[in-house]
Amino acid sequence: MPDNLHFKTVTDLQSLLAGGEISSVELCRELIDRKEAVDSKIQAFNSLDAENVLANAEASDQRRANGELRGPLDGIPIGLKDVIAVSGSPLTCSSRMLENFVPPYDATVSRKLKEAGAIPFGRLNMDEFAMGSSTENSAFNTTFNPWSSDRVAGGSSGGSAAAVSAGSVPVSLGSDTGGSIRQPASFCGVVGMKPTYGRVSRFGLVAYASSLDQIGPFGRSVADVAQVLQSIAGHDPKDSTSIEKAVPGYPEILQNPIGPWKLGVPKEYFEEGLDPEVKACIQKAIDWYADQGCEIQEIQMPNMDLAIAVYYIIATAEASSNLARYDGVRYSHRSEQSEDAIDLYFKSRAEGFGEEVKRRIILGTYVLSSGYYDAYYLRAQKIRTLIREDFMKAYESVDALLTPTSPFVSFRAGEKNEDPLAMYLSDIFTISANLAGIPGISVPCGFNSENLPIGLQILGKPFGESDLLAIANSFEQAHDFSSQHPDL
Repeated sequence: MPDNLHFKTVTDLQSLLAGGEISSVELCRELIDRKEAVDSKIQAFNSLDAENVLANAEASDQRRANGELRGPLDGIPIGLKDVIAVSGSPLTCSSRMLENFVPPYDATVSRKLKEAGAIPFGRLNMDEFAMGSSTENSAFNTTFNPWSSDRVAGGSSGGSAAAVSAGSVPVSLGSDTGGSIRQPASFCGVVGMKPTYGRVSRFGLVAYASSLDQIGPFGRSVADVAQVLQSIAGHDPKDSTSIEKAVPGYPEILQNPIGPWKLGVPKEYFEEGLDPEVKACIQKAIDWYADQGCEIQEIQMPNMDLAIAVYYIIATAEASSNLARYDGVRYSHRSEQSEDAIDLYFKSRAEGFGEEVKRRIILGTYVLSSGYYDAYYLRAQKIRTLIREDFMKAYESVDALLTPTSPFVSFRAGEKNEDPLAMYLSDIFTISANLAGIPGISVPCGFNSENLPIGLQILGKPFGESDLLAIANSFEQAHDFSSQHPDL
């Protein structure tokens, strides 16, 4: 069997499977062993049904032997953030509120992956109900960064990023409400992509903020991300926000080099608060694009400084509404100490939700309350429109924007827990893309002096995933950052 199978890209694994050098069963056994060997240090997984994984792998091998492959992902394991429904598999959202919930149906992305022959490989840890930037808000475990065991993996999709980075699974799915794919991808040194809002169905994704949430892939390479996106993208009548728009052939686009591009650099992303080593690394990447013949333009986005405030009004308001369904009456945690129906509601929610979830529900309920709706929520929605217009104006003169993914590298566990605002600022460079509904990708672009990964964020036009993947792939192919792995 080939060495370091757990660090192979999907493209590598497809070649090995096609050539008969490995079977899907052998691949999955290797990854199960890898998970058992390293996950006690990382804590990326909430659960893994090894027996079911191997049964699916055996079925894939049988299809391959019979010449009945379902697609290029057949036999490839993929981890799923524990906020995406998989029939018969626990769906906890890393919360005591849903600790014992098992969905009887598949999310659309889960169904599409199964139809493509991919093998669901475990449920990955996250900040509770996707509310956080470090995966320290999980009710079960903190997920640590494979590059440094005392640092966070980012959030809220920290488990999805860390599992890929650690070699426990080749690709995974996360969700991104304000940077929850791109920021942990940057922290863990992997590729992570948030598609355009409406490009990927949200049916079966437990909602945090419905107008911001989007499912997207993590991978070791841009090509891996392109393959997974190809399988999960497309219109879904079960999701009223899904857009009926043709899906290009993303993997094929990467086979035909294009460019150079016109690339914008928003000055608002390079001001106070940006770590000097991160700034220098991003500037080096920008200079590389310039050397390849890309036209680099400085862009002004005057409403960017309002993005954090707007996001935490809109996101918490929608969370307050979405999480009202967890009342202890139906399928969520039910308090055993209640005296009547009202007491049941209060105590079930008090026991089931963690502190950060409670904080955001309270804030969201406040901004939606009588007398404050116009002053906060309605005004935030108007400014959200201005932020989107900033992007649309920028795209009149450039094809995409280059920015840091995060203002700093992964921070130490516990470092920001006593200051929620400092934690919220972790997402200062990512949330505007969710407010505008545009796609974004984070690709590894270097390391700081402590050998911690730094991510380059590329933001594109609505439904401009093809350009983003091509721009990111051109950088990746000229550098070896994506091929470097943590020593566990």
